[in-house]
Amino acid sequence: MKKTKKAGKIVLAYSGGLDTSIILKWLKEVYGADEVIAFTADLGQGDELEGLEAKAIKTGASKLYVRDLKEEFVRDFVFPAVRANALYEGQYLLGTSLARPLIARHLVDIAQKEGADAVAHGATGKGNDQVRFELNTMALDSELTTVAPWREWDLSSRSDLIDFAEKHGIPIPVTKAKPYSTDRNLLHISFEGGLLEDPWQEPDEDMFVLSVAPEKAPDQPTYMEIEFKKGDAVAVDGQALSPAALLARLNELGGANGIGRLDLVESRFVGMKCRGVYETPGGTILWLAHRNLESLTLDREVINLKDSLMPRYAALVYNGFWYAPERESLQALIDQSQDRVSGVVRLKLYKGNCSVVGRRSPDSLYHDAYATFETDGVYDQADAAGFIRCLGLRLRIRKLLRG
Repeated sequence: MKKTKKAGKIVLAYSGGLDTSIILKWLKEVYGADEVIAFTADLGQGDELEGLEAKAIKTGASKLYVRDLKEEFVRDFVFPAVRANALYEGQYLLGTSLARPLIARHLVDIAQKEGADAVAHGATGKGNDQVRFELNTMALDSELTTVAPWREWDLSSRSDLIDFAEKHGIPIPVTKAKPYSTDRNLLHISFEGGLLEDPWQEPDEDMFVLSVAPEKAPDQPTYMEIEFKKGDAVAVDGQALSPAALLARLNELGGANGIGRLDLVESRFVGMKCRGVYETPGGTILWLAHRNLESLTLDREVINLKDSLMPRYAALVYNGFWYAPERESLQALIDQSQDRVSGVVRLKLYKGNCSVVGRRSPDSLYHDAYATFETDGVYDQADAAGFIRCLGLRLRIRKLLRG
């Protein structure tokens, strides 16, 4: 192979998947890096991490860092997004988007520790992750260079990458028959590519990892309770759990009941539409429970304000602006609203459906004496007439003037 560039020391965000396996070899033999250090963030990929160090070294890395970031991921990234009730385009729970700023944080930390000249990632020139990795890296270290092989090499497709891997004896977890691009962490697993590139085609059932098909879920519903303190989940069914352990438990319960599958055509930041399939069992449960607890504990206008800000917050996270001042400012406002979002939510899981069937809170704004349809001594129903006349004044004037 002819070397096209000379580089010093590079730290690569390495998953061991198709793209980064090829990139590791390419950085050494084509790009001309003197040394490539691989970094893997353990965000809950499970057995995907087995044998990763030996594979990285064999493929050309001088060393592999593996950092267990599961608690940090859920505590510092997933939970803040749940406090915001963040959904991108009204559906996507941001599983990949939330992981990238955390990976970037540690990628930069290792680069600084190792005295590296650059960092590298496996994101394509069509996707969102290139923007997320590079914006977050810039925000954390303005001096580091980022190498993005997909924007530089002459490999034009995942089929080319598979051929490259076969030629150089690099073991990869995909084949031309199942060329899905996947991303897994404690919040979700995503699937793109292959037959999913046709938005009319239904996904293969054997593709799914975290959940059973709803029609194969148990015939009896599962009831469960989640306890929150100041907007964050702290216990499931009365058992106190760490953030990562709690989300893992919700994944088990949700997955067993077919909860959290999403087939979505979304708008990428670079401008094109793409189709992705997601499994987010625990996140789906957590989002719904938190949202319903807020309905009990937050003032109406605070809820309306949060709802108006949520699309903006979700878009900032999706587009890679986690460390931007506007996201941090929004987060401060959102977090202040959570001081009284404490209590317990009871849910019913059944064949792909997740329903809230009860909620209680020491900070509840629900007052049964005011809400009752029975006789009460606190609300004069005649007051509503003046309230409605004032509300309708502008409508009456408009009609009078227009005839």
